[in-house]
Amino acid sequence: MRLEPVLGDDPREILRALRGALHGAGPALGLGMLSGLPTEVRAGTAVVVTTSGSTGIPKSVVLSRDALTASALATADRVGDGAWLLALPASYVAGLQVLVRSIVADREPAWLTGAFTPQAFTAAALMMVSTDRGERVRTYTSLVPAQLTTLLDAGRNDDTVLAGLRSFEQILVGGQAIAPATLERAQDAGVRVVRTYGSTETSGGCVYDGRPLRGVSLRIVDGEVQIAGPTLAEGYLGEPTATDAAFPRDADGTRWYRTGDAGIFEDDLLRVRGRIDNVIVSGGINVSLDRVERVVQSIAGLESAVVVGVADARWGEASVVVVPRGEALRRSESVQLEEARAAVAEDVGPHARPTRLVLVDEIATLPSGKPDREAIRGAVAALH
Repeated sequence: MRLEPVLGDDPREILRALRGALHGAGPALGLGMLSGLPTEVRAGTAVVVTTSGSTGIPKSVVLSRDALTASALATADRVGDGAWLLALPASYVAGLQVLVRSIVADREPAWLTGAFTPQAFTAAALMMVSTDRGERVRTYTSLVPAQLTTLLDAGRNDDTVLAGLRSFEQILVGGQAIAPATLERAQDAGVRVVRTYGSTETSGGCVYDGRPLRGVSLRIVDGEVQIAGPTLAEGYLGEPTATDAAFPRDADGTRWYRTGDAGIFEDDLLRVRGRIDNVIVSGGINVSLDRVERVVQSIAGLESAVVVGVADARWGEASVVVVPRGEALRRSESVQLEEARAAVAEDVGPHARPTRLVLVDEIATLPSGKPDREAIRGAVAALH
């Protein structure tokens, strides 16, 4: 089967090609393709999505028609059916799934005109409000935490933005962990948020608010979250060794995806504790930067903070808190750093305390909206 690269991120072009790929009438789509990859894929492939590589080397993930459709149907089974607004890049799996869900539901998706801003989002959201045979058509969208924070901030002074947020039956939020303070703000504002967990290798989010979607199975092996079910990718294009390592099979033939995420079950709900490999060794002790970041984000004014590890002359490696300068900080930087250090010491241990707090004009992000941790780490290291 032929693989046709799609250049750019035009949702109209991607939607057109995606319809053909899902219905089997057109070639498979290649989104974000790297040079030198095979141009032929197995029958049944719909899309090859190249991951952002936020913490590692990009991989081109092969997604079948069956996997994408199973994910869309399972989402509708969980949150309901309706119209979707695309507010994320269509070339990334979360945005791609908005289009897949629309195609499966036989509804035209809406999308933003131009860049993501509170005004553009609100205008698109309120234009979607409609009725069908006297009943309100339910609407949905997907966001990353940074987008939700931007909208909640704008909603402080603009009731129209809040009305746009409240117009959605559910807002799926994923891509990274959402800070508890941000979730609380959304709930207090009457915004219906569903926390999603998944990856390109699982056709997007497959665990909603800690519970797997229909057909999805979870297990913890040596502290690592592993996922099975009909939404799994076929593997990595042109990388059979990496595919076999990431998608092992049990003796009974069940195929699992090794997420690389640490997790536990609490009251039958999955709790993801961060990347197993997002660890530094500080003073001879392993420190999970994801765990430190979650604690830091619980502090007022640091909800959007990113924690990265850098070389340190004394400890070998140390964590640094990076926060946008525009955050509503009511205390000095030194006071906030001490608050962060105290909270981390209590929750994680004294060895994990961040050594610095760095203010930046804005957090560097990938096109998917996730923090670009490599760029942030490099910028902090350059300050020495």
